[in-house]
Amino acid sequence: MPDTTDQRIAFITGASRGIGRAIATRLAADGRCVVLCSRSEAPLNDLKAEIEANGGSASVRACDISDSASFAKAIEDTFSEFGRLDILVNNAGITRDNLLLRMSDEEWDDVINTNLRSVFVACRAAARPMMKGRFGRIVNIASTSGLVGNTGQANYAAAKSALTGFTKSVARELGSKNITANVIAPGFINTDMTKNLPEQVIEHVKGLVSTKRLGEPEDIAAAVAYVTSDDAGFLTGQTIAVDGGMTMC
Repeated sequence: MPDTTDQRIAFITGASRGIGRAIATRLAADGRCVVLCSRSEAPLNDLKAEIEANGGSASVRACDISDSASFAKAIEDTFSEFGRLDILVNNAGITRDNLLLRMSDEEWDDVINTNLRSVFVACRAAARPMMKGRFGRIVNIASTSGLVGNTGQANYAAAKSALTGFTKSVARELGSKNITANVIAPGFINTDMTKNLPEQVIEHVKGLVSTKRLGEPEDIAAAVAYVTSDDAGFLTGQTIAVDGGMTMC
């Protein structure tokens, strides 16, 4: 294991692909030691090898974030291994889209447990190590669906909207310990999920966006890089929409 004494330790969920992978790659390039968390270990090992080949530091923690005990232990083990935990990025999430009248209890519970409960579990587990280190940067990845709603996503929008109030409360509780907590709300981002959308939907979305393009995972990673930096100590309790202007008012 490389010497990480002078590096910030960043724990990132959903790091195996898409936005999470871009965040991990960016933070590693910025000199952080990234702890990669996802359900599947193989893609995490591939990303770890890629990061290390580019001179970065990375570690792997494969677990199911919907399993609260296992997820909390993954964070606790990170602190045990490195002796510190500086940055937490809660990026992992799922969708179980359906219209309200057709949505099952299971579809509701799966999304709430994975997209909201897991964030609570992670923040609770990370708070004590961050308090000990007198430094912390918590970033919860939400969605513009949580800001304006979206047809067929009552469960997803509810979970992502709830992150705003939750994060503000965390920011108030931990701010005096030099720990910040913020929300990044991506708009339509060019990932595997959006690639499956019909072309007419993509063109409609581009028409709603001031920049006339979909976002890239790197756009979100750049925002996370700043919010988790040492320079962002006076930025907390905020929800930042990185959406090309789609939800501005």
